[in-house]
Amino acid sequence: MEFEISTIREQAPQPAKAALFSSGLTRFRTKAFVAIVPITVTFMLGMWGIRRQNSMWGDESVTYQLAHRDLTQIWRTAQHVDLVHAFYYAIMHEIYGLAGGGLLTLRLPSVLAMSAAAAGVGLLGLRLAGPHAGLLAGLVFPLVPQIQQYTQEGRSYAMVCALVTWATYALVACVVSHTRWRWTAYGSTMLLACLLHEFAVFALAAHGITLLVSGVPRPALRAWSVTVACIVVGLLPLAIRSSGESGQVSWIAWPDPVQFLGFLAMVTVGMRCARRPMNARGPIQLPALALPILVLPGLLLFLLSPVKPLFVDRYVLYSSIGFALLLGAGIDRFHRRQLSSRTSLVAALAVLAALLPPSLYLRTPQSRHDDVIAIGNALRHAGRPGDGLLYLPGRHRVWTGATPEDTRFLTDLALVQDPTSSNTLAGIELPAQDIPARILKFSRIVAVRDPEGAHSDTNSQEEAKTRTLKRYFRECGTTRVTGARITVYVRKVALCREDDQRLAVVERSKKELRTEASSPPIWHARRAEGTAPRSTASRGRPCRRGIP
Repeated sequence: MEFEISTIREQAPQPAKAALFSSGLTRFRTKAFVAIVPITVTFMLGMWGIRRQNSMWGDESVTYQLAHRDLTQIWRTAQHVDLVHAFYYAIMHEIYGLAGGGLLTLRLPSVLAMSAAAAGVGLLGLRLAGPHAGLLAGLVFPLVPQIQQYTQEGRSYAMVCALVTWATYALVACVVSHTRWRWTAYGSTMLLACLLHEFAVFALAAHGITLLVSGVPRPALRAWSVTVACIVVGLLPLAIRSSGESGQVSWIAWPDPVQFLGFLAMVTVGMRCARRPMNARGPIQLPALALPILVLPGLLLFLLSPVKPLFVDRYVLYSSIGFALLLGAGIDRFHRRQLSSRTSLVAALAVLAALLPPSLYLRTPQSRHDDVIAIGNALRHAGRPGDGLLYLPGRHRVWTGATPEDTRFLTDLALVQDPTSSNTLAGIELPAQDIPARILKFSRIVAVRDPEGAHSDTNSQEEAKTRTLKRYFRECGTTRVTGARITVYVRKVALCREDDQRLAVVERSKKELRTEASSPPIWHARRAEGTAPRSTASRGRPCRRGIP
């Protein structure tokens, strides 16, 4: 009997251990669910129409071209232009070295980064307001049109958003458990975000406001201050060197009305959600974290506009983190208070229906400023071997740099040194006084121009090009594509008539092909007689070529 009693006593603590293990497993499963569902949704939305009908816009073309240069060339180019993106170009260079490929490789890193950001948003919501709010925040995040847009772009903004998200998560963990390695993780992640894009530094200001409002202990504030000082020291060399390239953002005028109204709408909705009481879990409340990161970065860019216009929504894309957290928690609270689930379902379906048109539009070439693959195709069809080629202005040479085969048989009239050998984006052009003589050696010239109404560069070289074309050439047809015009100029009227005749022949051939395609009985009769013509699949059809 004594043996049996002692055995029972030894086994008594087991149920408590089992309950503890079960509780830990449940928490792990909850975290996994809240992270995996947003990852899956974001990845699926990112892969949906990722090629955008085989199109690429100008900034992505720059990424593609520089990523295919070696690291030494990237560094040398960054000394003249795009130093703020040099770290991103180096990352993409390594990715292309490992994976190769074209458009998919260009955009897939952004899809994966934004998927990681969605998981971080979900876990932040779980930690601050519970599993339902976390799951809803993680699902709201990838549905934001702005997030959908940059999930499918070969630029650094998705990576910056992911790093800021996880740095924010690390900050919350640092406040809960004050350890050195957690602060090191926070500082390292934020420094990487700032090196990818300098305006990620505004997230540090938002984090500081969060800590002050939340009333965290002084040791945590002191540790955060030391970490921020280290980040600033690490970022300072890049900030000083890149300030000399401020001309690259000279195209930014007063804040774009559409972007600014979108920012105001997000802030309004976020503040409306923050006014409602939410579940508080831990020393930092969700509104205290989400509102500063939603409002402060965009507000600082806007306040800088009178001095230096810099308000562009993608520069502070990570502010959508705060919007998703607030809206997710607000939806959770609304659902809890709503007696009928039918109303919640109808509201969710209405929101999804409203988001469908912009989601479809964002996956078309027209959703971006320009389409360099369409420009290259138009050049290839308009130009003939031996024609001259002019870029008006010369910076548009980046439009065709990603697909050089489209201009292989054309002579770039103003170019004296190509972009790769000159470590630039658009190459080096001839002096203004030498350009007219070069142009006059050609009787037929294809020009790449800005769309109607767009602002064009005005310098001596561009004036020399425009003046010579206007004086000695006549316009002989213009092809308009997304973000550009391809115009043919000729010296003699007869050459223009030849172009018109050639176009008429092409159009007549297309019409005949359509007629044949609409007459299946005749086609089948010819096949039965064994006299069917050869396939016309490769003749006379316009094709849309591009990077594989």
